[in-house]
Amino acid sequence: MNLDDYDYFLPKKNLALSPAVPRDSSRLFVYNTKTNKIVFDYFYNLDKYLPKKSFLVLNDTKVLPARVQMTRLRQGSGGQGKVIALFLINESTRGNKIRTMVDRKVNIGEFLYFDTSTSLSINYLRVIGQKEHIFELEFNFSREKLFQLLEKYGTMPIPLYLKKTPLKRDELLEKYQTIFAKKKGSSAAPTASLHFTQRVFDRLVKKGIEKYFVTLHVGLGTFAPITDENFKKKKLHQEFYEVDKDTLQLIEVNKSKRKKLVAVGTTVVRTLESAANNFITRESHRFAVPSKVKNFHSPSIIGKTDLFIFPPYDFKMADCLITNFHLPKSSLMMLVEAFLQFKGAKRHLVDLYNIAIRNNLRFYSFGDVMLII
Repeated sequence: MNLDDYDYFLPKKNLALSPAVPRDSSRLFVYNTKTNKIVFDYFYNLDKYLPKKSFLVLNDTKVLPARVQMTRLRQGSGGQGKVIALFLINESTRGNKIRTMVDRKVNIGEFLYFDTSTSLSINYLRVIGQKEHIFELEFNFSREKLFQLLEKYGTMPIPLYLKKTPLKRDELLEKYQTIFAKKKGSSAAPTASLHFTQRVFDRLVKKGIEKYFVTLHVGLGTFAPITDENFKKKKLHQEFYEVDKDTLQLIEVNKSKRKKLVAVGTTVVRTLESAANNFITRESHRFAVPSKVKNFHSPSIIGKTDLFIFPPYDFKMADCLITNFHLPKSSLMMLVEAFLQFKGAKRHLVDLYNIAIRNNLRFYSFGDVMLII
């Protein structure tokens, strides 16, 4: 695997620092892998390009404003200082402990406070461990309280390439979030879903296209550079996902009717492929949840995935893909390239990206969007 095959040059003018307004007016790049044809349109016309016998699967994760300026109380001296903490919400499931990135050195045993000027100062986090640049904190309150404090004091953990965005905190709270976000836990937005509006959903309903939701809490690892170790182990960073068993069975029913599954974003692809690899059997081109899972007491399948999808890959679930334009040499590009090859596409992803750039489409989290059919 040659990472240089996933490199391209992006002019500054093609980097989107803020989303289209309204959000469904982003441009839509449609690539038909059977005919090799490309069409440019706007996302609000998505219904025109989806197969009539198709259904959507989206990610309903909710991004928390997990980057916070906190007050640090130095052990022993009583002195104070400020640090920027980024809470890795999606990487923590254990009670009152959480992993956190901090912008400067803190010591084991020190305390971090959201606000020392009010009664909230009774709520603190204590540094209890460190592994390289990641610190483990223990808090003396409930996890729900932690979420409330983040929503009050935090800012959205937007990627570094958006550091020059003109959007203010309150604007980012709205725009770096899908309109159907539900389950708290992401450190980054599932960006392919940022384009959806109620207008788009209404048009899809008129066409008879239903939608279903799964959950994958996006981690900061999604922006991490690919290493030789990733290829050696065929694994990426770990992310937590949840799929309702009824949803899996509805997917099975739709698949059995030969309806096309339209995966909205790489996070949905990774979730469904992980569920398929772990919990779903494939028989006679149908998908079914094994009986041992159907009878399990929980209504949902909850797991964690480190699945690394790169060419060649035999996709078990997605038939079509809606996805943004991704960073060069990223695992997300490799997933999309693998999907193109699986579909028998005559063009490579970098070729499509260069066409998009020449046609002035905008890239990355707040950029335009591609539909592969």
